[in-house]
Amino acid sequence: MATYLVTGANRGIGLEYCKQLRERGDDVIATCRSSTKELDDLGVRVEVGIDITSGESVVNLKNKLSGFKIDVLIQNAGILERNSLFELDPESIRRQFEINALSPLCFTRAMLNNLSEGSKVILMTSRMGSIKDNSSGGSYGYRMSKVALCMAGKSLAIDLKPNGIAVALLHPGLVKTGMTSFTPQGITPEKSVQGLIRRIDLLDLANTGGFWHANGETLPW
Repeated sequence: MATYLVTGANRGIGLEYCKQLRERGDDVIATCRSSTKELDDLGVRVEVGIDITSGESVVNLKNKLSGFKIDVLIQNAGILERNSLFELDPESIRRQFEINALSPLCFTRAMLNNLSEGSKVILMTSRMGSIKDNSSGGSYGYRMSKVALCMAGKSLAIDLKPNGIAVALLHPGLVKTGMTSFTPQGITPEKSVQGLIRRIDLLDLANTGGFWHANGETLPW
């Protein structure tokens, strides 16, 4: 049994992570700005009022978890706002950088005392953060922020390896969630998270820093 901390846990992929991890017997700390009945009903530890862009919020959580070992830190919180070339919104782009890239890096730094040899850090990214895979353009803020997150994850993998901490960058696939407007082309959160958990279970120092699809495919940078 391991202890997982999941950010952005009140809906979508984060909620499904909490559900499946709880069902298999792991301990779960679910963080979110506000909870939902679905999350509360899981019986996991829920920490509300956690905004990963707020330094005060993160420090409060850090203090609550002082001396508490985290085996797997899953950075799931994020936003998607679409920015086309002809409808650029600089504030939207900055907001996506802050939430999708900078805040997960700062949150990981804040939680380092809770991680130890054998711990894992999971950064939920997207294949839209792959430069080579970009064949459709657009979505400037989201794409740029996810590229930045991937770079942060690669550096974290290098910096944390001497401490025995492995890092993975994971793409959930196209999933039917609120973020994707429940696209009919997507897979269910259940199927996505089943694959994501398999990737986490297989993560170690030998493959730290990898960029994977939930289905196991290695994604190009």
